[in-house]
Amino acid sequence: MHICNSFFVYVCLQMTVLTVYIFLYGRVYLALSGLDHSISRQARFLGNTALDAALNAQFLVQIGVFTAVPMIMGFILELGLMKAIFSFITMQLQFCSVFFTFSLGTRTHYFGRTILHGGAKYRATGRGFVVRHIKFADNYRLYSRSHFVKALEVALLLIVYIAYGYTKGGSSSFILLTISSWIMVISWLFAPYIFNPSGFEWQKTVEDFDDWTNWLFYKGGVGVKGENSWESWWEEEQAHIQTFRGRILETILSLRFLLFQYGIVYKLKITAHNTSLAMYGFSWIVLLVMVLLFKLFTATPRKSTALPIFIRFLQGLLAIGIIAAIACLIGFTDFTIADLFASALAFLATGWCILCLAITWKRVVKTLGLWDSVREISRMYDAGMGAVIFAPIVFFSWFPFVSTFQSRILFNQAFSRGLEISLILAGNKANQES
Repeated sequence: MHICNSFFVYVCLQMTVLTVYIFLYGRVYLALSGLDHSISRQARFLGNTALDAALNAQFLVQIGVFTAVPMIMGFILELGLMKAIFSFITMQLQFCSVFFTFSLGTRTHYFGRTILHGGAKYRATGRGFVVRHIKFADNYRLYSRSHFVKALEVALLLIVYIAYGYTKGGSSSFILLTISSWIMVISWLFAPYIFNPSGFEWQKTVEDFDDWTNWLFYKGGVGVKGENSWESWWEEEQAHIQTFRGRILETILSLRFLLFQYGIVYKLKITAHNTSLAMYGFSWIVLLVMVLLFKLFTATPRKSTALPIFIRFLQGLLAIGIIAAIACLIGFTDFTIADLFASALAFLATGWCILCLAITWKRVVKTLGLWDSVREISRMYDAGMGAVIFAPIVFFSWFPFVSTFQSRILFNQAFSRGLEISLILAGNKANQES
């Protein structure tokens, strides 16, 4: 009976997250196709307020809002209405919703992976009294594919929807419609660092950055573990793709990222509302040129060659040429800076799709001799995702009160005071030694 209940809980959680994705992809499709604007205009013209209200209704069931209802009702029954309200408010101030949303992502990710590929096994949740600082690289390894990638995908969906969508009521309606999705994005990206002791202490942040860069660029090999090298970790993350059925399902799911390029291309001002397939095909040519340029920029001449300086010189000329070409496009055509950022978002999504397909069909890619290129592009994507997450941590680490506030939230008053005193003493000791 307990197993059945647990199974249905996981199914409900999985359906909650899937509903968020279906809703956002549906809204992005309406935005990129222009259907949301035409439907709203037709509804106002015909006086069909019900259709217009349904299209612009706030999406209340995101992030498992209704899954918190049993907890709230339990508080009311046990504590009474007023105490339950104060208890619920206190929980929000302690970021309990952030923790709940993050744990929701953990359960849905591994449950979904088991459904797609099998291989169910126990996943340690890290229970226990742990107050030590976890390095940035360790958190990235643990939660990159289960939370960070998915959070950035949702963020990309929200950005595209805000840029091209139409909602009656303007920016306020956009905020009401997407606020819970942004909460999910922030929770999935930063919860491991919010609940990480000394996560916003400046010295720890500097040490984490050094450890992160060393791990990211350390070469893998036989006997090198994933916690020491990005390459070894990256290979380990692909171990679950083993069956032909799993590869087919991964391929189908990866194709969803092509929606961004297909829709955004026709929204660029330089296309002049040209909706022919030739325009979409031309965007693939541009993407291929970008991949070739990336290969040229990352080409490292061997020490035995006599032309390393010449190759670096050509790479510098190429960089200047690219900047000049972009400036000419913006200055002499209808191509705008907004189009430049939109194209970058579209190509980032398409590049991730290609990487997912290459990893899924690893043997074919290795046969074609393209596996090294796939690995280097994947490293670039992980470096970019890490930079997006690490930048806010660096910013908040500049302010000492943020670390103090975090300690007060994580620990009781006595422990927080002892931690602050230990930091002061450690700082004085370091000054005396220097």
